[in-house]
Amino acid sequence: MIADLLFAAALGIHPHAQAPAPPTAPPKFEAGRAWDHLRQFVAIGPRPSGSAAIEQTRTYIKDRLAADGLAAAEQTWDEQTPFDKVKMTNLVVTIPGARRDRIVVTGHYDTKRIHEFRFVGASDGASSAAFLLELARVLKGRKSTFTYELVFLDGEEAVCKDWDECARPGAPDNTYGSRHYVTAAKRDGTLATMKAMILIDMIGDRDLDIRRDGNSTPWLTDIIWSAAKGKSLESYFLDEATRIEDDHLPFLAAGVPSVDIIDLDYEAWHTSKDNLDAVSARSLQVVGDVVIASLPAIEARLVKQSALVRRTGVKKPRKAVTTYLVAHHPHGRKSLKKKPAPILIGH
Repeated sequence: MIADLLFAAALGIHPHAQAPAPPTAPPKFEAGRAWDHLRQFVAIGPRPSGSAAIEQTRTYIKDRLAADGLAAAEQTWDEQTPFDKVKMTNLVVTIPGARRDRIVVTGHYDTKRIHEFRFVGASDGASSAAFLLELARVLKGRKSTFTYELVFLDGEEAVCKDWDECARPGAPDNTYGSRHYVTAAKRDGTLATMKAMILIDMIGDRDLDIRRDGNSTPWLTDIIWSAAKGKSLESYFLDEATRIEDDHLPFLAAGVPSVDIIDLDYEAWHTSKDNLDAVSARSLQVVGDVVIASLPAIEARLVKQSALVRRTGVKKPRKAVTTYLVAHHPHGRKSLKKKPAPILIGH
């Protein structure tokens, strides 16, 4: 025993020293937490842009972010809609990484203004905001190569009844928050550091089935669908094509590779049935697991692309969408369940 102690002392080892604690595992996406947020949003009630309820929603989002050690910057402006001028606010959360270049994850937190019935938007509005809150907590506890910017978008919904009913040339009646965010990025010069965008929308559907959007950037879509297959979740991420008009179009038009993760095959869409009975925590977990699993491959692709640019000095030009494609849901929104030839957008 004494010989062992002397030997340890010769090696500079304290006989009662404790072994270093193992590294803490990065946090995982917890659907229970996201579900609690979703329930809180639904409890607030209808949350259309410019309402007292959406202000209450913003307060909840900022308070929950603060509890996780994060702060949200407010991007506020007055938007002229077909009916009136509405004060809108995007909430922007920045989680620094090793690089200044950003991967942006967005989702809207407003609900459609419907007068005929009480519309609480459990999937259409609450699920995306709840997802972003939980993703913010997860990403804060991880070391990332890229900076992540999470954007809670206001004004996704059309003020008029249908998606493009009141649209005018150059002035869609929808996607107000995403269009404002992209315009501001162009104006302040930060668009150049925006390397990819992931849009989350309507992911709460209890019967989740997400199709590949033909307007989204193919390589980004491929990575996410491959991640779903790797997690044995391909039954939720279907290998079927659709086309969606959504908040990703302004990003695509600015040349930012973007993908829309949305389940628009949702019977409760824009009805009073879009409530807690129509959604599930399992669906939030599926999308959370797939998105987080896809991030390393997305980062690797962007790093490789950046290295190629530095080595050759040649940057492959982005292809930008210059017009909004019109694609309608059977009830008046924004999807086409046929399979037209894909549009190749982004890198």
